[in-house]
Amino acid sequence: MSDEIKDEKPKKPKVPRQPMPEQDAHKRARNFEEVTTGYTEEQALLEASRCIQCKKPLCTTGCPVGIDIKSFIGLISEKNYLGALGKIKESSLLPAVCGRVCPQEMQCENVCIVGKKNEPVAIGRLERFVADYQGKHGGGDLPKCAPSTGKKVAVVGAGPSGLTAAFDLTVLGHKVTVFEALHKAGGVLVYGIPEFRLPKAIVEREVKVLEAMGVEIKLNYVIGKIKTIDQLMQEDGYDAVYVCNGAGLPWFMGVPGENLNGVFSANEFLTRSNLMKAFDFPNYETPIKKFKNVAVVGGGNVAMDAVRTALRLGAENAYIVYRRSKDELPARAEEIEHAGHEGVKFQLLTAPVRVIGNDEGWVSGMECLQMELGEPDDSGRRRPVAKKGSEFVMELDAVIVSIGTSSNPLLFQTTPGLGQTKKGYIEVESEESCRTTKKGVFAGGDIVTGAATVILAMGAGRNAAKNIDKYLKDGEWWSKENA
Repeated sequence: MSDEIKDEKPKKPKVPRQPMPEQDAHKRARNFEEVTTGYTEEQALLEASRCIQCKKPLCTTGCPVGIDIKSFIGLISEKNYLGALGKIKESSLLPAVCGRVCPQEMQCENVCIVGKKNEPVAIGRLERFVADYQGKHGGGDLPKCAPSTGKKVAVVGAGPSGLTAAFDLTVLGHKVTVFEALHKAGGVLVYGIPEFRLPKAIVEREVKVLEAMGVEIKLNYVIGKIKTIDQLMQEDGYDAVYVCNGAGLPWFMGVPGENLNGVFSANEFLTRSNLMKAFDFPNYETPIKKFKNVAVVGGGNVAMDAVRTALRLGAENAYIVYRRSKDELPARAEEIEHAGHEGVKFQLLTAPVRVIGNDEGWVSGMECLQMELGEPDDSGRRRPVAKKGSEFVMELDAVIVSIGTSSNPLLFQTTPGLGQTKKGYIEVESEESCRTTKKGVFAGGDIVTGAATVILAMGAGRNAAKNIDKYLKDGEWWSKENA
């Protein structure tokens, strides 16, 4: 145990951790309204009172973007909600987003001193409270920006990493243009995370803050097709480029039958529902077929989003098919719990071996094997091993595959000198520096690390902005050969 933790003497909170209000599980399983409804002012004040204002707050070190958590909770206790929001926005552009979707239980709350003997302070819920307070009541000033440096930076991708980098670079005085391939800014926040977890109006509100600060966002603009990275730098005069276009190329299982009608990647299924508003057809002209028995293969947060969306779209039976046990599920505990309450069925220790179709080419079932856990693999989790003779068939009319993603090869094909790792991601000097093998080009987020969390992508955006600013001042670069 560290000296910092030993030095603190946590007091027993006078009040218990405040539960998050939420919709009734049976009602919410059939609508797309937000599951959790947020703290009232009274609940927020009670929760803020649980913070002991540590001398050495480890919560800030546990936050990938370094929010001054102690200070913003202190301002809530003083009922200075806009001041608390301003304190958060010194480090994070997206408090209303992070307060909803970030895994605080594994980060800031995991090292909360109060959590040594009691439940940790609900930092994420308090972050959401102050962001929503501003959304309801208005107020708050735009961040102050340094005088213009005359430097131009292109950001490729308007997801959480790109939006964060654009924010920090603008505050530092640089002119930023964000290029987004889709017709809305937000990346995974708008195409991946469902409305019932993250209302899209919240994302739009945060994007408008960026635009008010002077950031230009060009939509429907595919870098590598409309213009290359070299053209941005050589023809359009951008002094640096930050590539953060995510890892949106889905993996499939490689089993027979995956080409049948009714087999989707989670990316396609969620994009149609979330970004294209298929869940609100016919108000939005994007139809989506209603399925009766749906299996989602995978156990991460994306899998939970997909299976809960299928349920809301009318599925009578919605399954999570996962080859390990519940203890190994990588999704957030809160998402697993919500899914269970809503009626999702967990088909655990199960591995698909083929998708079965009918005479018309549509999914009719999936053959699976029962598994048992053996010795740990490279991830530290126990390896699933098939039980001989345990084949069985699930009757289904749709299969959604959510087992991971990789990078789109377009940028590598159109950007000479851009290094690629063995796993297909952009090669960088380090995740801290974000410098690629091509001078002036930085990269971060999922395109470097593979699929991760929103807050880690935001942390990469902050690192990139800091290092881009340094490069624009000193022009120094790294050489792979001399590294």
